[in-house]
Amino acid sequence: MLSYENLSGQDPELYQLIKKEEERQADEIELIASENYVSKAVLEAMGTVLTNKYSEGYAGKRYYGGNRVIDEVEIMAIERAKKLFSAEHVNVQPLSGSPANAAVYMAFLQPGDKILGLKLDHGGHLSHGHPVNFSGMLYDFVQYGVNEKTGLIDPEEVREIALKEKPKMLVVGFSAYSREVDWQKFQDIADEVGAYTFADIAHVAGLIAAGEMNNPVPVFDVVSTTTHKTLRGPRGAMIMCKEKYAKQIDKAVFPGMQGGPHDHIIAAKAVAFGEALRPEFKEYVKQIMKNAKVMAEEFIAKGYKIISGGTDNHLLVVDMATKGINGREAEEILDKVGISVSRSTIPNDPNPPMKPSGVRFGTPAITTRGMKESETKKIVELIDKAIKNRGDEEALSKIKQEVKEMCNKFPLPTSK
Repeated sequence: MLSYENLSGQDPELYQLIKKEEERQADEIELIASENYVSKAVLEAMGTVLTNKYSEGYAGKRYYGGNRVIDEVEIMAIERAKKLFSAEHVNVQPLSGSPANAAVYMAFLQPGDKILGLKLDHGGHLSHGHPVNFSGMLYDFVQYGVNEKTGLIDPEEVREIALKEKPKMLVVGFSAYSREVDWQKFQDIADEVGAYTFADIAHVAGLIAAGEMNNPVPVFDVVSTTTHKTLRGPRGAMIMCKEKYAKQIDKAVFPGMQGGPHDHIIAAKAVAFGEALRPEFKEYVKQIMKNAKVMAEEFIAKGYKIISGGTDNHLLVVDMATKGINGREAEEILDKVGISVSRSTIPNDPNPPMKPSGVRFGTPAITTRGMKESETKKIVELIDKAIKNRGDEEALSKIKQEVKEMCNKFPLPTSK
């Protein structure tokens, strides 16, 4: 376990809250697809003296003195990311996913320009054009969706919309879509209409880095990703692009969107990229995908409806309507038994966003703990049992104990 000897003495109130959260994470099953557990090394890098430094600018071109070491740290992170994704240029300074996407739009577009992106309720992200988000407010978004029958993105349908709308940028990425993407097909569409291509791989970056999913970086003009989720790094982001776009991307990040970067987080990104370059990371990703497939199969066997019929990556979206509840109700029931999930819209969802029809499940975190197919099957069994016994507090209490017992067998990486 981590040591908090200074914190516990100086601020016991906050220390107690941190310990409570440590216990919650240790005792509960994490199935939120966008969450994961970092290694001790990543966590240690986040808690270093690098947080004391201010380093506006880029390596060799800072606006403050004393950045010799910081330059080396940032260059290390960049070089490791380039190797992971076969990238020509990488900017590791973005603080989070949405600011990274904002920087991409700023680098290539003017406010009011037209962008073609995936609908939020079909698996897209807020920053892909939702009207309440900066992206929808500043740019003229038109959207494509998944095919109503298959639940899949149909490139030909996207092409028809692109030919009609003539967008300046085509955004391909998702937060709740469970299938593989043929990036070249989308590049061909963009070439046909004269649009830039932008891939947001925040969810599948780790799977791509391990070589288990198709890589858009050598194909698309620009690619963004968060560094947590399947990459198992700190909360943050990065942007990768063709060398010819390097200057405009860097300028959009700083001074366009941000001031000084978080150097302790960049160091933690470097650690995570180094971990992802090791052979064992590839095996980890393979197990993530095995667990996800087993999870989908088990849900289907128990009468649940999976959007698109299955998964090719780390997540799946389940329509809970077949069980007579909505996604929010399912989320709350599962929270009672110590299983964290996130409610999710489904394509053409008849329910409002706060009470959507679906639940999104993901397997990165349980796989980090060492859980495999047999444990995944058991987890689905516990989920199904909780849904069936949702009105029985005694039954839910017993399920919660089963969850805790399973978790005790698979401690967190920071507990070892």
